[in-house]
Order: sequence, then structure tokens, then C-alpha cells
Amino acid sequence: MSDLVRGYAQALFQVAKAEGALGQVEDELFRFARILENESRLREALTDLELPPEHRAAMVTELLGDKASPHTINVIAFLVQQGRARELPKIIDSLVQLAAEERNKAIAEVRSAVPLDEERRRKLADAIERATGKHVEIKVLVDPTVIGGLLVRVGDQVFDGTVRRRLELAKEHIGRADNG
Repeated sequence: MSDLVRGYAQALFQVAKAEGALGQVEDELFRFARILENESRLREALTDLELPPEHRAAMVTELLGDKASPHTINVIAFLVQQGRARELPKIIDSLVQLAAEERNKAIAEVRSAVPLDEERRRKLADAIERATGKHVEIKVLVDPTVIGGLLVRVGDQVFDGTVRRRLELAKEHIGRADNG
């Protein structure tokens, strides 16, 4: 991770913490980063240096409107105005990591086709903690491309329990059986 990314993340972490908004800002930023990663048109608009910085910041304000807290909107608008929209997901992920470390936890990014209720989140957190040996904090992303099951990432570890992956494994197994 670059010093620039780390520096922005630490500064934004400290501001959100001092304002007592760290939890909410962290969660909203995490979700925004995932959207930005998947929406190329939005990413292109926010990184278009032909547009004046204040126009790009205004796009953020208009886009997020009442969907995010003023703290979160200000953080994103600030980074966009500073010409850091390309680094936004990395800065946000670094901030989320700092917040998790503050709570002595690792982040478990969970992709699911449907939202998970609290009981499922708790059971999933317990299972991930047993598998990784780490205390985890679950960040669920509802992702319609996940046909069924879950895709979990904790740091560099990936646990793919999606229907798509199970079908791929079954296809490989059948292919080996036909060749064997």
C-alpha cells in the first residue's frame, strides 16, 4: 500500500473517529467502494479530469443525497476534489482495516445474493472465526451475481461456497471421471 493511500486513510480515520461517526462512515464508505469498483461509468465520471473538481464533488453529493451521512458524503467529495477518485477504493479499504484493527478484528467481506439476518451473520462470523483463527467483523454485500451461497474474503483468504463454484467443481469431477 502506498504512503499516499495510507496517509489519506489515517487522516480520514482520525477525523471520523474524532467526530464519533467512525462506524457509520466506515460502513457507508465500504459499500461505496464496492459500488465504485463495479460501476465503470461512475468511476470514469469521478476520475474525469476534464470536469472541474467542484463538479465531480457535486456529482457525489447529488448521487448520495440522503443515502449516506453528511460525514461520508464530505469524505468522498473531498477525495474526489483532491483528484483521488482512482485511489478511493484502496483508501477506503485501508480506513476500514484501520477501524477493524482498532477493534482487534479482521474484516470478512461476504457477498450474498440476499441480505443476511443477525442470526445468520452471527453463525457465519463464528464459522469464519473457527476457520481462520481470527476474530472477524462481517461486512455483507448483497450481490445479485451470486446465484446462491456465499463468497467470503478475509484478507488474502477466499472461501467460495457459491452455487457457481460448486457447479464448477462438479463439472471438473465429472470431467476427470470421464477421462479416468
